[in-house]
Amino acid sequence: MDDDVLSTPGHLISLAARGFARLSESRLKPLGFGVGQLPVLVALQNGKASTQRDLARFARVEQPPMAQMLARMERDGLIERTRDPADGRSSRIVLTKTAQECMSKAIAALFQGNREALAGFTDAEAGQLADLLTRLIDNLDQIASAELSSGD
Repeated sequence: MDDDVLSTPGHLISLAARGFARLSESRLKPLGFGVGQLPVLVALQNGKASTQRDLARFARVEQPPMAQMLARMERDGLIERTRDPADGRSSRIVLTKTAQECMSKAIAALFQGNREALAGFTDAEAGQLADLLTRLIDNLDQIASAELSSGD
């Protein structure tokens, strides 16, 4: 690799991520969603999380920003909070009927954006890219975890 910091994988991935975020945002906005809400929407739709703490963990964000996002999503009519029958102090979060009805359109728009962005890639290349990025994310998570542990 040469000494050009703008040609490093980290910088190129950052550019690609911003490009995907712009594309996704433009396609999700007409449906009433924001790209930052995507992990929450998917987790709630698939039943993978239903408390604020679980959603923060699933989305890999801290509790305060998750609380702010959930407040905005509740204000915008995307989620509802209900008392947890097992623990009256906490609440369960569910998608509203409106959000549920728009999810299939949102997912279709995101898949279409991915297909367009990967034009010219073979299925094998697209799969390899996803595998490589997954490994990269795992490495970054391990580094972050190790740095958090050593900072104690």
